[in-house]
Amino acid sequence: MEMQNYCGTSRIAGCSFSIYPMADRFKAIILEALQAVDTSKVWMETDDVTTLVRGRIPHVFDVTSAIFLEAAKGGDHVVFNGTYSIGCPGDSAGDVYMAEDETKMNFHNAESSKLETASKFSLYPLGGGNYMDTIYSQIENMRSRGITVSKSHYSTRLDGNSIDVFTGLEHVFTETEASGSSHTVMTVTMSANSPSAKGVIK
Repeated sequence: MEMQNYCGTSRIAGCSFSIYPMADRFKAIILEALQAVDTSKVWMETDDVTTLVRGRIPHVFDVTSAIFLEAAKGGDHVVFNGTYSIGCPGDSAGDVYMAEDETKMNFHNAESSKLETASKFSLYPLGGGNYMDTIYSQIENMRSRGITVSKSHYSTRLDGNSIDVFTGLEHVFTETEASGSSHTVMTVTMSANSPSAKGVIK
């Protein structure tokens, strides 16, 4: 059978992610986080492996960051693993949400969060564009907001307040797409409340 690539009808973004609470009540933590977040401006689907969120870039990052914050706010060690993507190839399901404005529905609840996180991200501009200067400038912007940026094999490490980190990641993703990359992918792994960070695990 001949394989075909289908381009979406708009620049809809998406994130396929999983949340891993290191706690006995992990199921309740995940479900409560999903239910507590306002997802009215995104298309969302959850199965037994991942949750998929699709819509405009600001709302995709708003929802994914809010779900992570909700899951981690109780102090349990929680890990977020997500893949953000925008561009061809892709389908058009969920394009109706592109009509939404850019007002974030959850940021006003999350902006006061003092949750410290450690994360690693990798960026893959698959469709060209002058992206390296964009990435470097956005990394400097993260440093100016107090995020510690360090090198890691196959990724870049970010340590700092969770909202600042997610905001920085959104800016990197948005500016890379705007620089001319027709298909941009970014992978993110983020950890909060880790006992190893407190020296509990040697």
